[in-house]
Amino acid sequence: MSDLEIEDFDADTLSDTSRMVPGLPPYNMEDHLLPMERRSTCACWAWACLVAAMNSLAFLLNVLLMAAIFAVVLLPTIVVVYFGFQCHSRVLHSTAYYCKSVLDDNSSSALIILGFVIMSPLIVVAMAIYCSLARRLHLFMCFQPCARAVYKGVKWRWYEEGGLCGCVKEWNAHVKAWV
Repeated sequence: MSDLEIEDFDADTLSDTSRMVPGLPPYNMEDHLLPMERRSTCACWAWACLVAAMNSLAFLLNVLLMAAIFAVVLLPTIVVVYFGFQCHSRVLHSTAYYCKSVLDDNSSSALIILGFVIMSPLIVVAMAIYCSLARRLHLFMCFQPCARAVYKGVKWRWYEEGGLCGCVKEWNAHVKAWV
């Protein structure tokens, strides 16, 4: 056979619809074997409101936790700056006993400066505490995708990961992260 006949033979035996490499099966046999069924319009709106309310509640929980952690960690800075501003003669100039006997303008200025200097490391500490607590409690797993409202049969994300706090699954003690 000549080269021209071999090329024609190869081109004729292959069709456009044949697959050369078979596709791999999905890892999870429950997911996406059949097309997902869409919800009706009313059910879609109801589920969308539920998902939006749940995501808002998760956001509020995260904000309250962050505010509580920052308030506790930054309390020394708040106290020092408060007393510095309260006792300085050009700011509030309180008539309290400790302002007259212990703190003068120079020491009040020193307290204000000290408060602002120690604020930045304490903010880093507070953020590290919040991030480690949010990771340990799986707080970001509480946010649900919008596909939960549109399609039937979409599982809750936190349910797949082992519960809200990850209590169902075993804690992996070998994985450590430095913050």
